[in-house]
Amino acid sequence: MASLLASPSALLPSLLMGVAAGAVIPLQAGANGGLGRALGHPLWATLVSLLVSLVAVVLVLAALRVPLPAVGAAAGVRGWMWSGGLLGAFYITAALVLAPRLGAGSFIAAVVAGQMLAALAADRFGLAGFAVRELSAARLGGALLVVLGVAVMQWGGAPGVRAAAGA
Repeated sequence: MASLLASPSALLPSLLMGVAAGAVIPLQAGANGGLGRALGHPLWATLVSLLVSLVAVVLVLAALRVPLPAVGAAAGVRGWMWSGGLLGAFYITAALVLAPRLGAGSFIAAVVAGQMLAALAADRFGLAGFAVRELSAARLGGALLVVLGVAVMQWGGAPGVRAAAGA
């Protein structure tokens, strides 16, 4: 509850980190798309991407000397909590297939629209452990603007497509 009442300046570092996380998504999609083309199939690129992620996380865990979780900790985890890895694999595969087809801007607009709609549902119904938040006209209006932005970016007189530099 305290985070809901935090001042905007207290939330600024978290918001900036969120912007930074969002900024790497089109780069990740492009890198994975190129990897998929180089390896001959999107699923090979997904596997390689996830293996690189695994190695990176293991190295960070070792560098920070994070202790292993308690042996019984996994037994107490709810079943839906295991879906994160599956959802991540789906996203990576979708990104490397769709980003080259749609372009970075339209792909990310579509992703953000999906995120907004799912986030509204998660907040409204308390899905995935989120606190329940009522839908307001402002929240619905903001989500509608994002979804309309997808349509404008995709079909609003898009200029011609040129070959990517270094592709």
